[in-house]
Amino acid sequence: MGLGPLAGGLVGMLAGMTFVNAGTFGTIGGRRDEFVALLTRRNDLLRELGCHLYEVGVTDDAPDTVFVVEIWESKEAHRRSLEQPDVQASITAARTLLSGEFGGFRFDVVGSPLRDR
Repeated sequence: MGLGPLAGGLVGMLAGMTFVNAGTFGTIGGRRDEFVALLTRRNDLLRELGCHLYEVGVTDDAPDTVFVVEIWESKEAHRRSLEQPDVQASITAARTLLSGEFGGFRFDVVGSPLRDR
């Protein structure tokens, strides 16, 4: 069974991924949805800077926590994105919604059983 056009394009995109930044952000009670709205505003600049994937999630089991997974073409691309005025402005706005509880991890992608390296 071959890959359809959408799956084939996704596999091509995944092959270029090299850096993952995944984290949790604790929000001030009752402000989670406001934080999610800020993080999920359309931002095509991130793609231009080398972001392949930026997913934001929540769970009822942790009502004041937001989960974020970012996949970047490189560690350097992620670092450079943090220097952009638009990104810095979003970070400044987001800080007012955070409780100070953070978690997460970063790693360089080395392969996957779902694709050839």
